[in-house]
Amino acid sequence: MRSSVDNDAPTAERYRAFAEVEARGMSECYDAWALGVAGDPATIALIDELPPAKRQPNLVFSAARFHDAPVGSYARFRDWLHEHWREVRETAETHATQTNEAGRCALHVPALAAIPGPLALLEVGASAGLCLYPDRYSYRYSGHAPLDPLDGPSRVVLDCETRDAGSAAAPVPVPDRLPEVVWRAGIDLNPLDVTNPDDLDWLDALIWPEHDDRRARLRAAAAIVASDPPRLVAGDLNERLAALAAEAPAGATLVVLHTAVIAYLDEAGRARFADAVRGLPGHWLSVEGRRVVPGIVARDDVPNDSTDFVLALDGVQLAWAQPHGRAVTWVPNP
Repeated sequence: MRSSVDNDAPTAERYRAFAEVEARGMSECYDAWALGVAGDPATIALIDELPPAKRQPNLVFSAARFHDAPVGSYARFRDWLHEHWREVRETAETHATQTNEAGRCALHVPALAAIPGPLALLEVGASAGLCLYPDRYSYRYSGHAPLDPLDGPSRVVLDCETRDAGSAAAPVPVPDRLPEVVWRAGIDLNPLDVTNPDDLDWLDALIWPEHDDRRARLRAAAAIVASDPPRLVAGDLNERLAALAAEAPAGATLVVLHTAVIAYLDEAGRARFADAVRGLPGHWLSVEGRRVVPGIVARDDVPNDSTDFVLALDGVQLAWAQPHGRAVTWVPNP
């Protein structure tokens, strides 16, 4: 996730917004830490040693937890952070928020299953590629029959609430079978390798403290990925997209997908990406914050939470989605 406050905002403002908009109701620990930082000039002075893009709360907190920061009160965290700031600063400078939440596949599957297959998936901002395996996980959508891979239930089971938003919303089109995926590839500035213990530990540190279910799911999904690794290329998504898309096999439908990635581009980069992906053959599946992707109109006529993402196919919103894949509200055709 990304704070609604940009990199140029004062650090205190960024951390207060993170507490109130993103962590509130999702992580008691991060809520307390972020509010604590926002009111603590000495800690802000440390964080301001980082470049603006590296001061984001999720990155700093994850870097601290990568070095075993104690989960709990802000006072205890503050003392630890000041003592270990050199290690935390180095990790924040050399790492990025590459959260790879397999649970987001629960958002992708209803849209992917409606696209004629077989599918060639290309994810931008792929991290370690865990979201390139929607056909290898099991799904439990509330109010629907279990949805499992053809060879039986997966070790990764994704629960997703199909939210009732009243008569304004359309029913979630949960399929009766998973999409067939024949090619998986991704682009990331720094692809992670789930067989590398340090990379896996970094992915673990990016999971918020109270989310033990996500932590267990990460390890199970990583084992699936390690058994059949995707093609991951390093580089800027705008520079590498066309060439990698051209590698998709003939006879497969290309789907370019991304979740919580485009927000990290500047306005010109977002526009360039949107133009490029619209020019490719196949389809474009995006799950991003409202007002992030150029040309996509968010359906505020359908009830949604302030932190919900816009799930869109080919530039048209299909649903409101909880960012980690926990819930989805389909919207009716405009």
